[in-house]
Amino acid sequence: MTGNCHALCALRAQESRCASVPLRSAADFTTAQRTGMQQDSRNALLTLALFAAFADGHKADSEREAIRRIAESLSDDQGGHPLATLYQDVLLQRVTVPGAVAALTDPAHRQLAYEMAVCVCDADGSQSAAEQRFLADLRSALGLAQDAGLRDFEAQADAVAAQTMAAPPSWRAGAAAAAAAPTAAAGTSTTQDAELDKTILNAAILNGALELLPQSWASMAIIPLQIRLVYRIGQAHGVELDQGHIKEFIAAAGIGMTSQYIEQFGRKLLGGLVGKALGKTMGKVGGAATGMAFSFATTYALGQLAKRYYAGGRVMDAALLRSTYEDLLAPARQMQTQYLPQIRERAATLDAGKVMALVRGG
Repeated sequence: MTGNCHALCALRAQESRCASVPLRSAADFTTAQRTGMQQDSRNALLTLALFAAFADGHKADSEREAIRRIAESLSDDQGGHPLATLYQDVLLQRVTVPGAVAALTDPAHRQLAYEMAVCVCDADGSQSAAEQRFLADLRSALGLAQDAGLRDFEAQADAVAAQTMAAPPSWRAGAAAAAAAPTAAAGTSTTQDAELDKTILNAAILNGALELLPQSWASMAIIPLQIRLVYRIGQAHGVELDQGHIKEFIAAAGIGMTSQYIEQFGRKLLGGLVGKALGKTMGKVGGAATGMAFSFATTYALGQLAKRYYAGGRVMDAALLRSTYEDLLAPARQMQTQYLPQIRERAATLDAGKVMALVRGG
């Protein structure tokens, strides 16, 4: 199997399902190649990611608004906002899927485009019939053969996404006991409050570390892990939650499932952190600070918001949830620098198999 094996080959290797050689390092790429990824290929990849985001045709207004805000906020090294322009181009049909595909002349970039599209369509936990048709058409346009390797990638991506839809049994174990516990005691315990703060911080460090992993699919794990975090916080306050409630809570705070993945991918791509070899990080680990700060901060702010919400008896309305989340986000971004050493240390302990175990509730 060659170095161009897609990113999830790393996962299969960890689980002893196939063998894989390491992807090429940053030293294997010239400055010209990196510049090419940052310009035409980068824009084409972002365009296809946006097409994937809107492929189902019925994104909620809140999700569309979140994607628009993200598009306007992301900037490249020159201070421009290419994603904002591309967002308008996609909505106004000034660009097409065939046109974006034509700009991807490198087979590795075409493979990455399809992988990212699958991840975007899977971000909310499942693919609609329209998204399945879009992916089939995109795969054909990219000239990718639906061989065993590609089918295995799709199956693995779906396995990660499935954790966004249904809580694993290990989450649910003990939920009834937690719900039966006195809510007042759960909400007022100083010890428990400190333990929740530690849980939130550890989750933020873990999700920041995921942004440092070379596998392009690793960012998919962030959303189900955030859902798991909210579940645990609610459980600690005697509230038994289902996935529907958690997703509504996260959406009310202004955090979209699809838009969050678009932001993770966009930050990496605009920062030059997605390499030519299908998700292999280019440059030093420290260069991933942009994407890492995003995942650390959003996870920490979300956890603190959930703690306030459930400790306060769930009386916040959507407007208050959103404003409180935004207030929590700014200091969380500042904290990322403080915890950078721990984030790097955590990343060094992770591999594909461990990430999958964490997503599955292990």
